[in-house]
Amino acid sequence: MLLRNVLSIGLRVRNSSSYCIRPSVGLERDVEDVMEAANQFAKKEMYPKMAEWDKKGELPMDVLKKAGEMGFGAIYCKGDHGGSGLSRLHSSVIFEQLSMGCVSTAAYISIHNMCAWMLDTYGPDKLKEDLLPEMALFNKLGSYCLTEPDAGSDAASIRTTATKKGDYYVVNGSKAFISGAGTSNNYFVMMRQDGAAPGAKGIFCLMIEDGTEGFSYGKKEDKLGWNSQPTRILTFEDCKVPITNQIGKDGFGFNIAMAGLNGGRVNIASCSLGAAQRSMDLAIEHLKCRKQFGKTLSDFQYNQFKLAELATKLVTSRLIVRAAAEQLDNDDPEKVALCAMAKLHATDNCFEVVNGALQMFGGYGFLKDYPIQQYLRDIRVHQILEGTNEMMRLLISRDLLTKDIFWSS
Repeated sequence: MLLRNVLSIGLRVRNSSSYCIRPSVGLERDVEDVMEAANQFAKKEMYPKMAEWDKKGELPMDVLKKAGEMGFGAIYCKGDHGGSGLSRLHSSVIFEQLSMGCVSTAAYISIHNMCAWMLDTYGPDKLKEDLLPEMALFNKLGSYCLTEPDAGSDAASIRTTATKKGDYYVVNGSKAFISGAGTSNNYFVMMRQDGAAPGAKGIFCLMIEDGTEGFSYGKKEDKLGWNSQPTRILTFEDCKVPITNQIGKDGFGFNIAMAGLNGGRVNIASCSLGAAQRSMDLAIEHLKCRKQFGKTLSDFQYNQFKLAELATKLVTSRLIVRAAAEQLDNDDPEKVALCAMAKLHATDNCFEVVNGALQMFGGYGFLKDYPIQQYLRDIRVHQILEGTNEMMRLLISRDLLTKDIFWSS
């Protein structure tokens, strides 16, 4: 079922749950329809296999292809080349639901969507025509490549270089912590033009295909979480890339990377929401069933109050994420700070929600037979990637201290 069909016919099956943390609160009917479609997909195709994918450490290509058929491969890309043409709010709701089924796989889908959007927004027409329809269906996978072994938060200091020679760029350098590496087909790589001035203005973007001569992978990293998506170092040694693979104009790569990350921060915060929602649901079920001292855990006032605190963290996180998504759609001039706030608040608070829910399970929560430990492991990295939460604080404070206040005296 394509998302566009969902919007045209609506869904007749609706979750009758009406409790205060349900994800549909405040949503317009069309967004709720998309949410229900993503929820059903996550329940059927992802959640039953979540633990298996964590153990195998491989992207579930069969499920990604099904996600492509649903319209999840290019959610906020225009419909010209197979995109679903939906809003950032739609995509946030989708990633929240998919992450309830498997955070790691949903997070990779969000990264792939960020790459598809970069291509759709900044790429040359021929490359869009050839590649976007394939990315929309997950026939071709995309990876975002900014971080290097010596350039993390200081992204403008990247050292990977490209020298123009005729119809090609010759690329040398490396990238680190690349999600999907070794499985993806197309890598959207930020690099420095040879001879360009240091800093952000010397950076541009190339799409490099898997199998290009001089392009190799390091070993698959052994990670705490996000195990369904492989992570590797990329190495480029005199790697020849056609100039027709350039994304955006010269010196504009840093702008593209940061624009992608604005959406990426909302996306990854949305994935944290899904983990927190599912962990809350599991904890509520457990508290109602588990008995100690002759009564259910839900009868203890401490647990009641703790649930209320966690629920409040979840709902406030959802509100700030969805507000940032809407301002990103509106191209609000404060979108950078607002997306940073959403990422900071949601990833920190949702981690606390999942950790608090795990505590309610006691020793059982620590067992791999129970899914909460996987949610905890998978969302821990959300406080690090797409810009660390320390960098989010920097972006927010910079906005506050360099602009006019609302009511000056």
